[in-house]
Amino acid sequence: MAQFLRPDDDFANPGSWQDDGGGAVDIFEAIDEEIVADGDYVRSPLTPSSDVYVAGLSSGEDPALSTGHELRVRYAKSASGGAQIDITAELREGYVNEGSQGTLIKQRVYSDVSDSFTTDDYTLSAGEADSITDYTDLFLRLVANQT
Repeated sequence: MAQFLRPDDDFANPGSWQDDGGGAVDIFEAIDEEIVADGDYVRSPLTPSSDVYVAGLSSGEDPALSTGHELRVRYAKSASGGAQIDITAELREGYVNEGSQGTLIKQRVYSDVSDSFTTDDYTLSAGEADSITDYTDLFLRLVANQT
């Protein structure tokens, strides 16, 4: 049976990320939907410099399979032209804080993000999937930079 682990907590927001309405509390609710909705999202500060946001993911069960694990990230920047914005998305296990980031399962880097929403569906390799030992302790860590 398929499982979908979605953001269910603002675990760390030291970089002052916000939701689409400018709020900074429970912003995970803007990115936890089952069906993509580009009208709500989380955003980094306007001129990000290694600004971090970490969302806890809902708990799952170990499927005892090395296949079928996907990391899905949808991203864009708010204005065309202007400065280059790069985003790094990481799937981590056991994140505590920036000083103790846990185990990196997978990192995806999106350079020079466009102002049009783009979806990255990345299938984890068998080794990446097998490196997950606790499906109740997974996190999505986002880092935004203006270059």
